[in-house]
Amino acid sequence: MRAPFQLDLHVPNFNYPGVAPDALFGRLVEIAQTAEAAGFSSLSLMDHLHQIGPVGPPENFMFEGHSMLAALAARTSTLNFGLLVGGVTYRNPALVAKTVTTLDVISGGRAVLGLGAAWFEEEHRAYGYEFPSLKTRFEYLEDALRIARAMFTQEVATVHGTHFHVDGAFNNPKPLRGDIPILIGGSGERKTLRFVAQYGDGCNLFGDVERIKHLLGVLERHCADVGRDPAEITKTRMASVCIAPTREAAEAKLEALGLSRAQVLAGGPEEVAAQAQAFLDAGLDGLTITLPDVHDLETVQLAGETLGALIGTRAG
Repeated sequence: MRAPFQLDLHVPNFNYPGVAPDALFGRLVEIAQTAEAAGFSSLSLMDHLHQIGPVGPPENFMFEGHSMLAALAARTSTLNFGLLVGGVTYRNPALVAKTVTTLDVISGGRAVLGLGAAWFEEEHRAYGYEFPSLKTRFEYLEDALRIARAMFTQEVATVHGTHFHVDGAFNNPKPLRGDIPILIGGSGERKTLRFVAQYGDGCNLFGDVERIKHLLGVLERHCADVGRDPAEITKTRMASVCIAPTREAAEAKLEALGLSRAQVLAGGPEEVAAQAQAFLDAGLDGLTITLPDVHDLETVQLAGETLGALIGTRAG
């Protein structure tokens, strides 16, 4: 089951000009509904307890991701929802499987499970979580991947992992789509992409066009090793997009936001589409994008229409 994240609007920031906390959820609903109508296939949130740099200072607003996704799912019809990506150190993996199954039922079968090995050591220290070695975190990740798939698909799940175990675990009701796609975050060539080949339905990569081509080659080799068709995996790339109706307006927006062209895909619709097409030509299936001015609904609409038409996925 491929991950339905061909065009994902990733929302990492919740501090918007003129939007107070009591109006914030309403604005997020408007963003999600606009994205849905404009051509995005999914909306994702981060799994963090406070804000991360360079998005913003730690005291900025941050929500618990699963709770917010469930609320947005109940107010939309076609968008898929998931964390990009859930840190395996923060929750028992059986509880994660139950939580994401609940999201699937609330959304009518539109949940995606995003998982990664976690990285933000400062956050772990601040909130009292242990931050084990990278080797141990990857062991956590493999346990979580095995447990989640078993709980999504088996009547009674029993998995004995390295650190986490389930023994006769029920997960009823089951996911409405019969299974829940799993997206594995990160671009690590030795471990992460091997896990994608073995367990994943999607991955989200980083890098320029040549780097993406290289990583897709690594993934293909891992798929060959485990007997998997790479076409079964949705492959996307994270990109920040600064788009406006004209190139001149986009340049003014870049200046106002303090961004350089090297940091983002930027320009009018045709220019942004051309930059995105280069990544699709490299072998990607789609994009996960952030918008620095995501609070502006006209920008969300323009980005969705531009890239949704290019990628060929339209909500609904």
